[in-house]
Amino acid sequence: MASIKVKYRPSSLADREGRVYYQVIHNRKTRHILTDYHLFPSEWDEDRSDIRIPYESGRAPHLTSLRGSIKRDIERFARIIRQLEDTTAAYTTESIIEAFNNSISDKTLLNEMEKAVGRLTRNGKTRTSQTYATTLRSFRSYRQDKDILLDCMSSEVMEGYQAWLQQNGVAKNTISFYLRILRAVYNRAVEEGLTENRYPFRHVYTGVDKTVKRSLPLTMIKKIKNLDLSMKPELDYARDMFILSFMLRGMSFIDMSYLKKTDLCNGHITYRRRKTHQQLTIAWTAEMQRILEKYPENRSDYLLPIIRKPGTNERYVFKNVGERINRRLKIIADMVGIEIPLSMYVARHSWASIAKTKGVPLSVISEGLGHEKESTTRIYLSTLDSSVIDKANDMILKLL
Repeated sequence: MASIKVKYRPSSLADREGRVYYQVIHNRKTRHILTDYHLFPSEWDEDRSDIRIPYESGRAPHLTSLRGSIKRDIERFARIIRQLEDTTAAYTTESIIEAFNNSISDKTLLNEMEKAVGRLTRNGKTRTSQTYATTLRSFRSYRQDKDILLDCMSSEVMEGYQAWLQQNGVAKNTISFYLRILRAVYNRAVEEGLTENRYPFRHVYTGVDKTVKRSLPLTMIKKIKNLDLSMKPELDYARDMFILSFMLRGMSFIDMSYLKKTDLCNGHITYRRRKTHQQLTIAWTAEMQRILEKYPENRSDYLLPIIRKPGTNERYVFKNVGERINRRLKIIADMVGIEIPLSMYVARHSWASIAKTKGVPLSVISEGLGHEKESTTRIYLSTLDSSVIDKANDMILKLL
């Protein structure tokens, strides 16, 4: 049976790192495979064929990582040899090396992430593919564009990534979001037999924290609606899109952007949510029409004054317009004394929360928002306005 030995070759130059290599022996034939693992002579234990780690050294984390990589390489060799033993008795050192090189050629996390982005794009899941691409860019930045083998994924790597994100001021829920995407790609690779599950995500946070309250009471929505912004057309436009979103049952900005003129028929808007493809119908009111008529008719097929020019990069346009609106909503928030970060998304949360305070059943709110599951709606409504709770408590205390 073949055997694998770990060897170290010092550099011919003084004070330079040498290199670890593997000695593959089978049928009295020996072949070598060089690695990218570099060490100083003092960091190699020749008697034990292992890395010596001086833990007082600043290189201890790096050396620990190299030791783990070597261990995983040896495990990979062992699997390859077992497979060759089971399938053929005439394998050679060359076939071991070829199988080893093939096993690591494309079985990397970044490669699997890129495949996932491409697959989602081809399947028409544009928004999801973009979130995967954002996660990929983040992890690339952490790794300084250096790929990592699936077999080298470990809890230490993911804990390091989590710590790096925290140090860069990334919010806890965003960190969890990135980690869940990486976990989904890794788990798929495990299912496809590309690697054994080493449970690299067991020590990182992948839950969902309660977010900062993002809804407004009806009194504040009215205050925004009644602002006189006639002398500030850019703020007026941002306010109108916010109020229109609220009136349209908290319609998301992307769905507003892609509403077609043909979607408005017989006094109703009928459209499909781009996120879930669920069809929704909303009554088109006189107030909505007044907002629409404030602006020149859209020359494109779209209804609202968001994507105005046909033939442009529509997704780029709607994202840019959305960002400008959200910046101007921050100014409007200061004008009316709103403390939470005001954005188009707040209109959606506000519609749901106000509906709840008015006693609208959860099932109706869920259908109004176009949620596929009521559990999603519950997340929206998980935090009641503290003033509502205070009033309820006051009513109870008065009964004492």
